[in-house]
Amino acid sequence: MPNEMERKADLSVLSREEQFEKLLKAYDYYYDITRDLQVGDIVFPAMAEFHSRSEKYLLVRKAKIWGMEMNEYVYFLLADVLAPQQLAHVIELAREDGLSRIHPHSEHMYSHVSLSVIAQQIPDETEQLIRSCRFHKNFRLSLHGWMEFRIAALDRSNGQVICNRAGRDVRKTLEQNLAPKIRERRKNK
Repeated sequence: MPNEMERKADLSVLSREEQFEKLLKAYDYYYDITRDLQVGDIVFPAMAEFHSRSEKYLLVRKAKIWGMEMNEYVYFLLADVLAPQQLAHVIELAREDGLSRIHPHSEHMYSHVSLSVIAQQIPDETEQLIRSCRFHKNFRLSLHGWMEFRIAALDRSNGQVICNRAGRDVRKTLEQNLAPKIRERRKNK
């Protein structure tokens, strides 16, 4: 039986809930965390929001040259066996709720809506759904910014992190916090 120090060093021994809490701690510094978010018929264990605004002005704030806003909404999901039908439903709910939180205007640059999943097992059909998931929306021909849906999932049965093309940053966060052995293999390649 590993002691507490060995257990913290080897993340594969951590339970799914402990991994989830570790992941939330990584987001907690820059993001506003909301626990137990009800969206439709699903309760997400947590949702993280990040808002950033930059602007340039000349001498006084009223003489603004430009301004831009960037937002990110990350929904978290814990699952035993992640079925394709379940994932498709969760993707739809997260995407629609994320879209409802976006308020495009002339200074809106982009918003990311992300889904971060920790699952005991991910079947091949679900893996294909994750990889093929794409959603991009322009607001007023991109003059009012754009939105992109990102997804990444950790399969605890084999330690693999799966993502769609847009979800590489979410995958990187999962790997850095929950899958150190995968990160080591990528460094050695």
